[in-house]
Amino acid sequence: MHKRPRIHSALALSIAGLLFTAGAVQAQTAQTAAQGTAPAAAKAPAKLDRADRAALTDMAQANMAEIATGKLALSKAANPEIKAYAQRMVDEHTKALAEVQALAQAKGVELPKELTVKHKAKGTMLEALSGDIFDRTYMKQSGRRDHRTTHEKLRDGMDKIKDPDIKALAMKMRPVVEQHLLAADELIARTARNATGTAGTPGNDTSTATGKEPTPMKK
Repeated sequence: MHKRPRIHSALALSIAGLLFTAGAVQAQTAQTAAQGTAPAAAKAPAKLDRADRAALTDMAQANMAEIATGKLALSKAANPEIKAYAQRMVDEHTKALAEVQALAQAKGVELPKELTVKHKAKGTMLEALSGDIFDRTYMKQSGRRDHRTTHEKLRDGMDKIKDPDIKALAMKMRPVVEQHLLAADELIARTARNATGTAGTPGNDTSTATGKEPTPMKK
């Protein structure tokens, strides 16, 4: 007569124990799963080599400078062809800058938000000019000289870049910069001929702004 209550009590304790054990196992499984996914979500980007960080910074600065001077030329240039060139610079360098910024963010690199003192000084000098003098200076400085400098950096610094993504972006930017440089040379030469009234004859348009035969750019 007294055994039945004891059996019921023992059975109840066993069920409670099983429920507690199942709950503990479920909680442990959930905790393990959470721990397994947390490091992947919070994984920090690998630290970049100094040359790779410098390459991203240089690309950002070059694009920012061309955008700034291009916008200035849109408001100050007298020649419609130079305005058109400036618009192309603003459009294409804005697109390139966005790619540099996206890659820098993915690599954990904080890019400068302002131009260097050197670039700011060039902009200040251009801002003080107007008319034909502005047009010539903008094309020779931003169109030719700055694009040539950027192209040389992209070409000569390629071997120093170790990160494959940064190297790929530099290789993508280089032909675009070269196209901008060649377009600047052609526009400088054309406006110079128009200014002197020597349009030349068809088939002989091989000169550049330096008056020399164009030299193929190094690849």
